Amino acid sequence: MANFDSKHIKNVVLVGHTGSGKTTLIESMLFEAGLINRRGTIEDKNTVADYTEMEHEKGKTFFSKLVNNKWKGYKINMLDTPGYDDFVGEIIGAMRVADCGIMLLNSAMGVEVGTDIIWEYTDQYKFPMLLAINHLDNEKSDFDRTVAEAKSHFGNNVVIVQYPVNQGEQFDAIVDVLNMVMYQYPKNGGKPEKLPIPESEKEKANRLHQELIETIAGNDETLMERYFDKGELDEDEMKLGLHHSLIKHEIFPVFCVSAKKNMGCGRIMSFIDNVCPFAFEMPKQRTIEGTEIECNEANSTAIFIYKTLSEPHVGDLSFFKVLSGKIKVGDELTNENTGQLEKINQLYEVEGNKRTSVNELVAGDIGATLKLKNTHTNNTLHEKGTHIEIVPIDFPTPTHTVAVEGTKKGEEEKLSIALHQLVEEDPTIKVEVSPELKQTLIHCHGDLHLMVIKWKLENAYKLSVEFKTPKIPYRETIRKSAETVYRHKKQSGGAGQFAEVAMKIEPWYNGMEEPTGYSIRGKEEIDLPWGGKLMYYNCIVGGAIDARFHPSILKGIMEKMQEGPLTGSYVRDVRVILFDGKMHSVDSNDLAFKTAGMMAFKENFHNADPQLLEPFYHLEVHAPEELTGAIMSSIQTHRAVVEGMDAEGQFSIIKAHIPLAEMHQFGSDLRSLTQGRARFIAQFDHYEAVPFDLQKVIISENKQHEELV
Repeated sequence: MANFDSKHIKNVVLVGHTGSGKTTLIESMLFEAGLINRRGTIEDKNTVADYTEMEHEKGKTFFSKLVNNKWKGYKINMLDTPGYDDFVGEIIGAMRVADCGIMLLNSAMGVEVGTDIIWEYTDQYKFPMLLAINHLDNEKSDFDRTVAEAKSHFGNNVVIVQYPVNQGEQFDAIVDVLNMVMYQYPKNGGKPEKLPIPESEKEKANRLHQELIETIAGNDETLMERYFDKGELDEDEMKLGLHHSLIKHEIFPVFCVSAKKNMGCGRIMSFIDNVCPFAFEMPKQRTIEGTEIECNEANSTAIFIYKTLSEPHVGDLSFFKVLSGKIKVGDELTNENTGQLEKINQLYEVEGNKRTSVNELVAGDIGATLKLKNTHTNNTLHEKGTHIEIVPIDFPTPTHTVAVEGTKKGEEEKLSIALHQLVEEDPTIKVEVSPELKQTLIHCHGDLHLMVIKWKLENAYKLSVEFKTPKIPYRETIRKSAETVYRHKKQSGGAGQFAEVAMKIEPWYNGMEEPTGYSIRGKEEIDLPWGGKLMYYNCIVGGAIDARFHPSILKGIMEKMQEGPLTGSYVRDVRVILFDGKMHSVDSNDLAFKTAGMMAFKENFHNADPQLLEPFYHLEVHAPEELTGAIMSSIQTHRAVVEGMDAEGQFSIIKAHIPLAEMHQFGSDLRSLTQGRARFIAQFDHYEAVPFDLQKVIISENKQHEELV
């Protein structure tokens, strides 16, 4: 097997909306390179990249895949990615280790939702990107419209390198205005014949050739001078200009392809090996300290784990990029994040689900290894004696939350282990065991993401699970003061229980004056773990209650505050004044005073105009401008308050405050309303009073639930 050095390795990620043809293009590229004898199809469930049972079942890509290709002396690591924004973590992870991308556009559909969302990351990372317009053999293909939309969405530096001849069902030829030839394909695709551009196309080809030259020269002062001197740039100069402009995220060249018929695929691969950047030419990776890591085989070894995959009967497969140096079988590397030493027992090149053992991988290459003891996605491994930690992948915050529970008793631990493994494989999933809600919560990125999670739990881990709408972490408080004397008395043979407390409670607010009319003997200001305060005043005079019983009274109050009288939610922002009481020399004890404190607080609470508070979130919706009005109307139907709007390119950012109770349905409604063209982020902001009518419904439903339990 040939060994490839850093100057013969390219890493390319394929991105685009679902159905744009990424997996099929990879299949044709492998066929062109002679690495497979027959091109698989999504329909036949036999493509190299989509190999999982679930992808076969659903006919869609759900996970990023590494597929290495060998082409004319180059190793091209191709990364296939999903087209749904629910799986944005898979896309971002793949983009992080690639050095160039191919954005596929469906010529029958134009620039679609997923394309816009991915382009935001392309712009954010200043990532080199080619545009490949696919499905040119479709009867509804419209190349010119798709290019116009691309220019509108991505800017005027979208520039045509190729255009189709006879697009539609008769598509069979591509004019290349970089090298000024026409590629004529057999009817069903395959190896093209290289022909002169026909007379009927010369005027258009010359015009686009000139536009390409001017765009290239406009981004390079040296080439601009040559262009002014000669009035022309030769093919090598144009390729050099494209190379530099790709690295600087300045030009986005447009290519033509029918991935299904294998037309244009070889030309794209030739452009990758001749023009696209190597890893060592890209901006250097940075450590969290801000230092740069040079992609150089001669430097000390450092690798970055960008993905972890659990395989049945095999264990965890860690995918990595070699950032510097060389990694060899038998190497011992330090995990900077855990401090543990990891021995590299196996190294693999990966082609979908096929792994080929290798002895060494060099800087710039991407590969995989098995059974690292304690290494996870986003970890940096390096030679002993050095300290390198690469800036981690910043995965987006989940926007969708459900509660999960097993439907069979005794499988709680099995479910916990399975959820832990899912998080290991997909860092965009967050699992939270909420003591407050008494639920296990899964935070993810939408209904499709949730479907994948459920499929894995049921099929890979053989668990029967149910997803439910999560409970809301309400808070309880009061709006007026109340006072009571509560006596706890219990006699059942032997020592009894006796405790009496006189207690006043009132709403607490910041800056509140000290209580008057009482002799304050002690004061405790308790910052509650769930937010808000409890102010506890000991105003007992004359030794009516021994000091030794005060902690028990407070403990009883705190226990009731952890399970509020209205709905069992946490209580906050209350001032308690203990001003009198009685005790018995024999029957008074800690338990009696704890019970008396709890019940006095509960009785007072019900008489103090109790109020339910609900969490409000700060919401930002990113959407195309034309959808703004419909989204704002939808937001308001979810009890949200719109606070303002900003513009960002072709997108509007709508800002609002929305109750958490409305968020679950809002996410589904937004996706339906915009066909997935909008996305949102939400962060907890504050608590607000629940409207009175709604409070009555919530309390009633909670009471019915308790009676059933």
